[in-house]
Formats: sequence, structure tokens, C-alpha cells
Amino acid sequence: MSKAIKRNKTKERIHEIIFEADTPLGRTFDICLLIVISISVIIVMLESVDYIQIKYATLFFVLEWIFTVIFTIEYGLRIYAVYRPLKYMSSFFGIIDLLAILPAYLSLFIAGTHYFIVIRALRLIRIFRIFKLGHFLNEGAIITNALKASRAKIFVFLMAVTLLVVIIGAIMYLVEGGNNDKFSSIPRSIYWAVVTLTTVGYGDITPQTSLGQFLSAVVMILGYAIIAVPTGIVSAEMVNATGVTSHNTQACRFCGSEGHDDDALHCKYCGEILNEDDN
Repeated sequence: MSKAIKRNKTKERIHEIIFEADTPLGRTFDICLLIVISISVIIVMLESVDYIQIKYATLFFVLEWIFTVIFTIEYGLRIYAVYRPLKYMSSFFGIIDLLAILPAYLSLFIAGTHYFIVIRALRLIRIFRIFKLGHFLNEGAIITNALKASRAKIFVFLMAVTLLVVIIGAIMYLVEGGNNDKFSSIPRSIYWAVVTLTTVGYGDITPQTSLGQFLSAVVMILGYAIIAVPTGIVSAEMVNATGVTSHNTQACRFCGSEGHDDDALHCKYCGEILNEDDN
């Protein structure tokens, strides 16, 4: 535990409004923020449509910078409201909040980068906290834990699939290469194998010989069997997943981190006391 930090009522008041969704002002602020984020993302998407952009170019430009200024002020207040700003800035939401405004300023130097503003949509993740949908976060934790537990198996599976498509591609090159200019090389044949095995089937490369078509049918059927493998791996881990702790929506006023256990007294990221009443 670090040494005590002198409390600042202004910081804590701003923190209550900006970070906490359990207070009337905090909930109102977050709902308004979500509305502004949604409008901002919609405007960026509409701007990519040529005839709309031509007609409303000036309006889009003005609105885009108004939203950018709003988000910049909000980001600055978030940094000010926590006692350890670097902790917040390096957190998941801290990075997302920064990326939400960075593209607009980069567009002053690099043309076209302002379209990356759509990353602001990631900030809508806060909807789970604002509307107290914490149980969805717990379900998400189960999936995340299952993926982590099965990552070694999935890696082995992907390596096996990679070897399989290389072998299939080489075989199809030998079968079709002399009769079909589409299979002009082994890498191009491997591309066909990937597209066919994953059941995507663009149709830009198709075998012409009877043997090639037979092998193609075998690969397609094999593709359906392969799709079930990673699903089964992750599903098995999800069934075995136990002991996922329920989390609340409280944000630490020192580092701004969220996702604390319901019975937590201290922040699990910086170690400071979560509730002032616990002092």
C-alpha cells in the first residue's frame, strides 16, 4: 500500500460525476456522453458516403470538431479527477478515450486519418456499467477465461490446419497445375485451399479436372468437420469454468479502473481504498 494521498474535494466531485454511474448526476452525464458518442460515430459513417459528404461537408467538419473538443475536455477532466492519472491513461478505457480524439488531431497532418474516429464506438462499452448490466460482464469473463484456458489447444489446432492447407494446396497444384491456369503456383493453390476449407468459396478459382473436383468436394466436407473443433474446445472450457466472481460498476477514484469484485474494499489495480467510508 502506498502512502496516503491528500484528498481533494473538487477532484472527488468531478470523479463522482464522470466516473460513477450510481449517482443521478453521474448517470445523466454518462447517458448524455453515450448519445454524443453515437451521433459522432454516425456522422463519421455518413461522411464516407460521397453524395452526402459533398452536400454537408461544412456541417460535418464543424460537428466533428465540436465533438472532438467536447471529448478532449472530457478526457482532460478524467485525467484531473483521478489521483494517479498515469494509471488511468494506461488503462483500457484510458487508451480508448485517447484514441477517440487522437485521429481528429492527426488529420491536421495526415489526410484521411479522421475516419479512424469510428473507434469512439468502443466507448459505448460503458453502456454495461451505466445501465447496471454487470451480469453481462460476468458472462464475458467466463468466455475470456475459457479462451485463455484453451489457447494452447487452439494454437495446436491452427498449426495443424496450416499444415493441412499447405499439403492440400500442393496436391491441387500437381493435379490442376498443367490443365488450369488458375492454379498457377503453390501459393495460389494454398489460397484456394484456405478459401475452400473455411467454406467461404469465393469461386474465383475452381478445379476443372475430375480428380480436382473430387478432391475439392472432400476438402469442402472436411471444412465442416474442422469448424466444429475450436467450438468444441472452447465450449468444453466454458462448461468447466467455475468460480467467476461477480463484479460491480464502481470506478477507483485514484486510478480510474473498473471491474472490481462486489465485496472488494480496495482497488485490485492500485491498492487504494474504494469507498471513503472504509477509511
